[in-house]
Amino acid sequence: MMNKQFKPRDYAPAARLPRLRATRRRSTRSGFIHTEISMTPPFTDSAEVAHFIDGQLRTGAGQRTQAVFNPATGAQARQVRLAAEEDVAAAVASAARAFPKWSDTPPIRRARVLLKFLELMNQHKDELAAMITAEHGKVFSDAQGEVMRGIDVVEFACGIPQLLKGDYTDQVSTGIDNWTLRQPLGVVAGITPFNFPCMVPCWMFPVAIAAGNCFILKPSERDPSASLMMARLLKEAGLPDGVFNVVQGDKLAVDALLEHPQVKAISFVGSTPIASYIYEVGARNGKRVQALGGAKNHMVVMPDADVDQAVDALVGAGYGSAGERCMAISVAVLVGDIADKVVPRLAERARNLVVKNGMNPDAEMGPIVSRQALERIEGYIGIGVDEGAELVVDGRNFKVPGHENGFFTGGTLLDKVTPEMRVYKEEIFGPVLACVRVPDLASALEVVNAHEFGNGVACFTRDGNVAREFSRRVQVGMVGINVPIPVPMAWHGFGGWKKSLFGDMHAYGEEGVRFYTKQKSIMQRWPESIGKGAEFVMPTAK
Repeated sequence: MMNKQFKPRDYAPAARLPRLRATRRRSTRSGFIHTEISMTPPFTDSAEVAHFIDGQLRTGAGQRTQAVFNPATGAQARQVRLAAEEDVAAAVASAARAFPKWSDTPPIRRARVLLKFLELMNQHKDELAAMITAEHGKVFSDAQGEVMRGIDVVEFACGIPQLLKGDYTDQVSTGIDNWTLRQPLGVVAGITPFNFPCMVPCWMFPVAIAAGNCFILKPSERDPSASLMMARLLKEAGLPDGVFNVVQGDKLAVDALLEHPQVKAISFVGSTPIASYIYEVGARNGKRVQALGGAKNHMVVMPDADVDQAVDALVGAGYGSAGERCMAISVAVLVGDIADKVVPRLAERARNLVVKNGMNPDAEMGPIVSRQALERIEGYIGIGVDEGAELVVDGRNFKVPGHENGFFTGGTLLDKVTPEMRVYKEEIFGPVLACVRVPDLASALEVVNAHEFGNGVACFTRDGNVAREFSRRVQVGMVGINVPIPVPMAWHGFGGWKKSLFGDMHAYGEEGVRFYTKQKSIMQRWPESIGKGAEFVMPTAK
């Protein structure tokens, strides 16, 4: 695929890049040949986003394409090639060929490749962020934050030698020693969502490849370009061809990965119906599956909370990234008389949100990712009104001057929402904040715990006992006390409860290391310690 001239007007002003230039050198530390590439993005306004298989960009066998839009303008920016089954098979074959040598590479040498990748990610973080804003729509500063949270996981994965250590017991039985070790699974895959095209893949592949696996990424077809940039940076860092592959595509590619016998594990982040489907089909095909699903995150505001802090938290967590976050606060549970103080201030802030093209430095909220998503979100607002919710602020039909065809909506605030309403029960995934009024903490906990999702939750209070009891009794996987979006840092791991997670292990952190490795237990003794004759009993500690 030919690269045309990059047009930086679609991206950050800092995203002016040199032309493609490649040189090769052998590293005396890792032993791998490094291909250094000056980062010209693999697309222009009219280019086709392709696959990255066996270290090369490939258009593949699939003939289907899908438009990739700039959501701020509503115009098609480029198109993405959708994989055929043959493309998935080629990526798996490439990964399978690379696995024996990569898995035998000492962990410290694998970590050195990731250290170089970490350096390159830091060098190119603004270019990645600009790509995300151009295809997803989130404001540039938010995209920068996404990239940095992905970089955190890369940095965590650089410590893989320490994380792969096993246990050892001397003389576990007479003349017998026993130890455990962790080994990679083989070819593994990640299926990632549109809302975090850099961060969520980084939850997966750095840990997976540091542990010795070979990885296939199937990113969202709505914003596919960041995946190719990370693939090129990995190649420049010295990652051998085939260890990391990118297959663009839709359900056909997903099903091909789920059914391929050489794919040993699948990681997924997305909606609950798809997470459930991937968990069931993957398990039926003998794969290890980690499927993170939907969310309906609550923020409980107690009567003693600092009102200004609570309102700031609700505005940022409810309307940031246009609500397109799995950790967005979509329900404010207002306890007692705090509701009459919070709702008017929320209304004022929602009406005055700065909604613009995400590349504008003063933008607080950008567009929705697609026209279909915009129509779905605004449809939910109508449903809420029909069901009896009070429409305090209506964000529908919002227009940005100069971007009249963009996929914009304003912030919406609904009050007096009840748990029976669809706008409460279902994940809207947009800038719609629903206020539920309850009399006390017990009622707030009952509301939160009764919901089918259990991803994230927050409680704002000044009372230490309330904070302690809330943390212990709430049935949710990630809890914030006076922290509206409690996304754990790279070394702690990410995951919800109930229908927000299908599988046993959370993403990244030590849970991620366990997910991408299997434990082996070895018992050993030597001929000099073996007695005469056959043994008909189990070895015991005697």
